[in-house]
Amino acid sequence: MQLTKTITTIFIVPTLMIDRSKLKDNGFINGYAKDGQKDVQYQNAAYLLFRPKNIDKFKLFLDEEYERTKSIVDDYDYEGGFVVLVYQLNPKFDKDFKLIKEGLYSKTSKTFQELFPKILKVERDGMQVDQKSLQYRIFNKTDDLKLFWEENIGVEFTEDMEFWQGWIEEKEILKLENLKEYV
Repeated sequence: MQLTKTITTIFIVPTLMIDRSKLKDNGFINGYAKDGQKDVQYQNAAYLLFRPKNIDKFKLFLDEEYERTKSIVDDYDYEGGFVVLVYQLNPKFDKDFKLIKEGLYSKTSKTFQELFPKILKVERDGMQVDQKSLQYRIFNKTDDLKLFWEENIGVEFTEDMEFWQGWIEEKEILKLENLKEYV
């Protein structure tokens, strides 16, 4: 099953400055704006869902994260080997996070956009190749992304349109029934 990344994962998790390879190596699944199982929600936070294969390695990662940043406000487990880390978001980017939630990606600040790599190394046919990042394409409304959407949904895009779907609150909430998808 192909996991659909949340907007939180695409646009908010990278602002936490966690090494991408460490996320992958430690079983990162997705990021969320809220946890639907919790009565009390942290404000301006990201809930990162992990399912680590190696718990000792994950504990080392967690210790390193607590040393690296003061942004972690909570961590807890769910049945089935799932772990949630809760990070406080950088208030410096509150306006940008608001724009993300409004679906106005190209309107975010240059400082915010610079947190995301322009080019990523990806594996294609067994070789490492450079490719523009998804975020760069969305922020800059690149022609290739415009063409992709026009061909796939049959709508001609205009200058005032954004090239990514909007924020749907329901999809940004961690729910226990969703965990079954990841087993």
